[in-house]
Amino acid sequence: MKKKISLAMAAAMTMSMAGAAAVPVMADDVTITIFNSKMEIQSQMEEKAAEYSEEKGVNVEVYYSSDTVAAHLATRYASEDPYTISMVDAKDVYSLGEEHAIDLSDQDWVNDTEYEITVGDAVLGFPVCIEARGVIYNADAIEAITGETFNPEDYATLDSFKELIDKLVAGGMETPVGIMKEDWSLAGHYLTEVYEEQEDTEAFITALHEGSADLINNEKFNAKMDTFDVLMENNYAKDSAIAAEREVTEQKLAEGEIAFMFGGNWDWAVLSAYDYSENMGMMPVPQNTEDGSNTKLVGGGSKYFMIDSSDNTSAEQQQAAKDFLNWLVYDEAGQSFLVNDCALVPAYSNIDLEVADPLGASVKKYADSGNLIDNYNYLPDDHYSLCGASFQKYLAGQTDRAGFAAEIEDYWKSTTPVEH
Repeated sequence: MKKKISLAMAAAMTMSMAGAAAVPVMADDVTITIFNSKMEIQSQMEEKAAEYSEEKGVNVEVYYSSDTVAAHLATRYASEDPYTISMVDAKDVYSLGEEHAIDLSDQDWVNDTEYEITVGDAVLGFPVCIEARGVIYNADAIEAITGETFNPEDYATLDSFKELIDKLVAGGMETPVGIMKEDWSLAGHYLTEVYEEQEDTEAFITALHEGSADLINNEKFNAKMDTFDVLMENNYAKDSAIAAEREVTEQKLAEGEIAFMFGGNWDWAVLSAYDYSENMGMMPVPQNTEDGSNTKLVGGGSKYFMIDSSDNTSAEQQQAAKDFLNWLVYDEAGQSFLVNDCALVPAYSNIDLEVADPLGASVKKYADSGNLIDNYNYLPDDHYSLCGASFQKYLAGQTDRAGFAAEIEDYWKSTTPVEH
């Protein structure tokens, strides 16, 4: 049964246009614009757009913005200047798709994925990739100190993870952890695992909104925060956690100065820019829990393309956009762009290229074995910024766990959950 994925403001790719095998040749005056919301692959997209334009005879322009996707697109819609193809998060497909996206139900790729987004009877979201979250590890750095082969399965519990941390510290790695201070990492990725790993996520979110949830006494919240406290205590930037730069943290991890960092497989685009260690990967967040969540990553379809349905986008442009999506799925060059150039885990069963980067390979292993906990795809747009600010206060030592829990409860009581 197909998964009708929905939000996930976190990542993906894209780039030029037109298509593979049976794609009609477009006129030279056809131009399509692509909005990319995944910073990690912007340079790859720009390069491929130029190549694609030259090869296919279609003008392809790629744009990036760090603004909230919904807000950025709203300005384009208001000015009647929409992108031909927009890379959005899953929730944006649900909130914007019916009004702004064409139905892709008749496209062949729908039969080769389990991650497309369907609203009503219409397929509106093309899944760009599979992404997942967990703890990224540098096995070479760990083994250099312990002298033993690192098996992440041996450190599923927080107790065993703490023992390993202590061994690394004793062996000379004074601070084995890096923490990204960005609101999207703290609130969009780490905190959301508290929701996603509940026995009934929907019921839990409802309880938060209604004010009946008791977060400070919630077993999952405390398990996650116990782990986060260990990460904080061993953070290389412990004394200035909010000043830590993502690129510095990722370089330290890539080069083995630290051993662990919470993140996702999208981080490989940053890690690979440095003199990285060969043996790296992803593991579930260690927790003292008995529900099995400490043996799974959290993830699924991530980042989706919508094709604009307005009168501002011509039938020729819409066809060119469809051709581009088919090129990604069925043309060898498109597949290679996804997997090799952008280091993404493909969401399509027909793409059998080996995922070369170690983080993506980890995600594929967990996905193939059914060990992914589904993303919660209905976070309000301001969850990242407002809950992220609260989480940053906790990271900076400006509030305690009870205060943090209270702020998260207050947020949910004052917001409107996304309809779905």
